Amino acid sequence: MALTYHVLDVFTERAFGGNPLAVVLDADKLSSSDMQTIAREFNLSETVFVLTPASPGHTARIRIFTPSRELAFAGHPTIGAAILLAELRTSLVNGDSDAIIALEEEIGSVRVGVRMRASGATFGEFDAPKVTSTPEALSEPEEMSAAVGLISTEIGFENHKPVLLKSANTFAFMPVSNLDAMSKVKVTPQHWMRAFTDRGVHGVFLYTRQCLRAQSAFHARVFAPDLGVPEDPATGSACASFAHIINQFDALPDGTHKRAIEQGIEMGRPSSIALTMTVSRGKLEAVRIGGYAVRVAEGTLKI
Repeated sequence: MALTYHVLDVFTERAFGGNPLAVVLDADKLSSSDMQTIAREFNLSETVFVLTPASPGHTARIRIFTPSRELAFAGHPTIGAAILLAELRTSLVNGDSDAIIALEEEIGSVRVGVRMRASGATFGEFDAPKVTSTPEALSEPEEMSAAVGLISTEIGFENHKPVLLKSANTFAFMPVSNLDAMSKVKVTPQHWMRAFTDRGVHGVFLYTRQCLRAQSAFHARVFAPDLGVPEDPATGSACASFAHIINQFDALPDGTHKRAIEQGIEMGRPSSIALTMTVSRGKLEAVRIGGYAVRVAEGTLKI
């Protein structure tokens, strides 16, 4: 059996930046074990498998795998798969086109608006799944700071404190004082297990207001070693949850708020994630995640 695959760089307008993603097409005949083996072979933070949708109203069904496990939902695979399917299946008019790609994911249906333009990279944006839990304060700051190679005084800024948010993927959010401290972050396994693994945390999202790009509102790094991802260049699902952290600590006024989040810079994979938040009566009513993607490779898998 031979299957076509594409590799895209997601959350970037240029090749060899952003978060690389493998997308395997026509994967209906693959078993879950096959998919996990292929994801391990690509060894990217995620690999997407495109299958026939259960409902004719959807564009495709997708399954998402890290090198070590399947995920119910993830941001850059959603953006990348939708952009690829739009580019492969949508006819352009004078080089431009818009499309709605409806994806069946393990978490449910996710609709992605895709904007294709002859003048540049393709942009995709989706409404993030609702988060029903609320942020929980994280104690034991010395254990947590040691888990990421920092000292406790480098954790926190203004009123921002470490919190845990449970959603499709559970993330710990750790505010870091400045860029200098962010540059020193590294996983310390003996502390990581007690601080995060034992709490069921999928990944840790570290962030600071100090940024390298003028258009960015936050600088972030994400580590998910328990998912087989030592560091992630761009993490859309974490940014979707991060919206709740921003609203909690920054007390956003009612209305629509846009924030650009830079990530992956320390890895040499600069990424930009567009976060849009709608607040009504102090509550976060809607979250959208957007970004560009570019195709960089394609080939054939021989199974």
